[in-house]
Amino acid sequence: MKRTISTDDAPAAVGAYSQATSNGTLLITAGQLPLTTDGELLDDEPVGDQTRQCLHNVEAILESDGLSLDNVLKTTVYLDDIDDFDAFNEAYSEFFESEPPARSAVGVGAVPKGAAVEIEAIATTD
Repeated sequence: MKRTISTDDAPAAVGAYSQATSNGTLLITAGQLPLTTDGELLDDEPVGDQTRQCLHNVEAILESDGLSLDNVLKTTVYLDDIDDFDAFNEAYSEFFESEPPARSAVGVGAVPKGAAVEIEAIATTD
């Protein structure tokens, strides 16, 4: 059975979607932009700082359901400019120091709201 997840510790959804959904086995987050809980978009910050904010948002959503980044099986990363990969990867690595999840990183033409990065995650509830 599908259940939606929402927390005030991550930015509110800015459209017709949930912060995350779960079927009891997996929790899937929506793509997280570098938005603060106050709605401030960090689009003028370096990609490393934007990456950290995206992952803090993912972490807050997971924690609201009793999970942590250790439960993440897979992330998908959308980069506005694939040349930012090294700076992104350096910041990303701070969050997954051991046994990192599987990951796809894709260079796209644009990320919503002019951000440099968007990150979504799939986590296990086991």
